[in-house]
Amino acid sequence: MTLPRRTVLLATAALACQGLAAVPAVAQTQWPESNVRLVVPYAPGGTTDYAARQIAQKLTEQTGKSFFVENKTGASGTIGTDLVAKSKPDGATFQVNDTTYAMLPHLFQKLPWDHDKDLVPVTTLAVTPLVVVVGTNAPYKTAQAFIDFARKNPGKANYGSGGVGSSSHLGAELLKQSGKLFITHIPYKGAGDAIRGVMASEVDILVTAAPTAIPAVAGGRVRALMVTSAKRLPALPGVPTTAELGLNDFNATNWFGLAAPKGTPPAVIDKLQAEVKKALTAPDLLKRFAEQGAEPGGMPSAEFQKFVREETQRWGALIRQAGVKPE
Repeated sequence: MTLPRRTVLLATAALACQGLAAVPAVAQTQWPESNVRLVVPYAPGGTTDYAARQIAQKLTEQTGKSFFVENKTGASGTIGTDLVAKSKPDGATFQVNDTTYAMLPHLFQKLPWDHDKDLVPVTTLAVTPLVVVVGTNAPYKTAQAFIDFARKNPGKANYGSGGVGSSSHLGAELLKQSGKLFITHIPYKGAGDAIRGVMASEVDILVTAAPTAIPAVAGGRVRALMVTSAKRLPALPGVPTTAELGLNDFNATNWFGLAAPKGTPPAVIDKLQAEVKKALTAPDLLKRFAEQGAEPGGMPSAEFQKFVREETQRWGALIRQAGVKPE
């Protein structure tokens, strides 16, 4: 049966209107209309906060939306992380995490969220190696000198950390395991106190992230003995890698990434990952990251999810071996 021309035109117009009405709905599932907050579960001024603010600036420039950093501190990052885990999954809230994120399930008997059920890793922002530093007055002029002393004098050498279960604590435990060293742990109340402790030669060594170590080395306040990167850092060209020293198992990194509340639309996660990857090609950002000893991220979400699971298992095994009891 042939329909009247008027009926066909009206039907066509109705379908066109429906199509136009559907466009904003589709767009909304791909990117939120509101501003986007990046929740950093640590205090301002730290390495995680620095990475978050650098990427927030670039994402704001690229998308025309306001990406802003909100610091929600406390309880080793669990307060800010829980805030994101319980946020509406509309693409307006993300967490900026780091290596500690993979350690938390093993440092607390019970967390107020579930890593697998409540949060989705989105992508990496940056990866930095760890650096072993000593005070400028320390007797160890080289990494090998420290290793030799620690092996010949079990228990006499020590290391500082930002506290039990901190990345500096577990990084040093990994050094002990790789180098078959028996060195004593001296925990401080925070990373700032730990770096001041090694500067004052209160402790022999400190294992810390490159962005913390590099300015202190450049300022002549500490001396770097080794780095855990695969190759030497341009910012520390005279410092050997752990692989060069035969410490092949001491290959830990400090990574930074983004996570979303579970239920965030996959299109939003994919869009953010793509925007982050684009931002990390900016020459000025690459320069700033290189100065901090960091390599840009941008890892696909599925790959990052697998990486986080592996990191969680790896650090869990080390925590158990080190005898760190969950709180």
